[in-house]
Amino acid sequence: MRSGLIRNLAGMLRRRAGRPSRRSGSPLSAPSSDTSDARFDAEYSPNIDGDPDPGEVVWTWVPYQEDPTQGKDRPVVVVGRRGDRLLGVALTSKDHPTEPQVVVGPGPWDNEGRVSYAKVGRLLEVDPRQVRREGAVLERRHFDDVVAGVRRAHHSA
Repeated sequence: MRSGLIRNLAGMLRRRAGRPSRRSGSPLSAPSSDTSDARFDAEYSPNIDGDPDPGEVVWTWVPYQEDPTQGKDRPVVVVGRRGDRLLGVALTSKDHPTEPQVVVGPGPWDNEGRVSYAKVGRLLEVDPRQVRREGAVLERRHFDDVVAGVRRAHHSA
């Protein structure tokens, strides 16, 4: 009886992994997480083919910094890779002068055409399987600005 209950619970968790919880909106296994190691090889290789690539803006779950058990689906600029994970920074339409940000301008990832800012102070590791969709290709000059901003914010070469 007990082993059947454990098997059922394990199966339910496998089916729900990566999906938002109805209660808090947080996934059971967070697809994006902060990384304290900002070393990475920047790579501009966008290819709108259904797979997320560096240089693209993709949509994925991003946990809130204040409470990583909650978060929301948001656009993220992919700047590189680390192993089988993507590295990126979230975009926001809000200018926060006290946080390290880089202006990337408006793009098709924002339905309202607002200017976007890359939040370069927070580098995210993203599981490519958790990317909901590709949003757009970021212009090369904006990509280079974002990478430079990440390196400045994290004092890495």
